Amino acid sequence: MAHPNSEHATGLLLIAIILSFVVASSLNVYPLSPNMATLRPMALIMVLIFWLLFQPRYVGIFTAFTIGLIADLLMDTRLGQQAFAAVVVALIIKITSIYIRELNTASAWLIATLGLVVFQLILWILQLITQNIFVAQSGLSLLMSIISWPLVLLALRKFAH
Repeated sequence: MAHPNSEHATGLLLIAIILSFVVASSLNVYPLSPNMATLRPMALIMVLIFWLLFQPRYVGIFTAFTIGLIADLLMDTRLGQQAFAAVVVALIIKITSIYIRELNTASAWLIATLGLVVFQLILWILQLITQNIFVAQSGLSLLMSIISWPLVLLALRKFAH
């Protein structure tokens, strides 16, 4: 039988995970001017990467797929594009984290950067293949995501391991 405090802690953790995704999805769709929108970090994928790194027991491939589908619906991209990219990122993070001995801030940032770059590259390739478009401005969003990822780490750190 599980200890009541551990069940309580698990419940709080799951609530924190869900709330962080709700907040991130709100940030992804919050209306901004066109100039500012190109600088918007990819909050949803950033939060997904955090949880994949620090709570892999609760956030995995299925969660990545679900978050990707939600992102497709919220951001009006072709259904499945962000879901596919999120699943690939989740797989890469799962494989990469096997080889990381100690997950400190620098290694987490490096893995997050890898995940963000792979995510954006996959979206660019899929959009080029399926819609014959290339949105170069997404590179600014990618850069802002890489730069601001430590803020996600700072905000959610108390829920890490």
